[in-house]
Amino acid sequence: MSDALPESKATPEVAFCFLLNQLLHRERWAQERLARFAGQCAELQSPLPFLPPLRFSIAADGRVEPGGAEPVAIVRLNGIEGASALAEELRYLARHLRPDIEEELSKIFGDVAAQRIGTAVRGLWQWQADAALRLGEALGDYVTDERRWLVRRIELQGFAQGVRAVSEALERLEKRISTLD
Repeated sequence: MSDALPESKATPEVAFCFLLNQLLHRERWAQERLARFAGQCAELQSPLPFLPPLRFSIAADGRVEPGGAEPVAIVRLNGIEGASALAEELRYLARHLRPDIEEELSKIFGDVAAQRIGTAVRGLWQWQADAALRLGEALGDYVTDERRWLVRRIELQGFAQGVRAVSEALERLEKRISTLD
């Protein structure tokens, strides 16, 4: 690792900035793009309630530093919020900047261990995504089939067709009655 950890307190913000600066050091084009936003701040918000938001500011050389003033961009798992130029730049970097985690891990643990850690993390991520999908399907089946709190679309369409048929039959009956008078 080319840069030593800063002498400030070891906080999640410091660790995040250290890792992001490692990536920016490797991808100079991204660091140069960020340098235009020196002094501006952004915040990374985790979907996990026990992880605090990580606020960082852009330094004059395009690196990131922990802390900062009010953020002009909020980075979340589902996207980047904010109408500032920094938010637009972060959206661009999120699409085009791809870290090679296994490469970074290989510098610490070696190639074989890094590859195995990467495989394990990808497997864990896939398992969680699959579990969430299956849980959603099971919940959907429970509320539609078991509890009958919701109806399936096909059942609703069949019911709507039945209502239309009854309505049309009622109209025909009203016309017949009106001709009898």
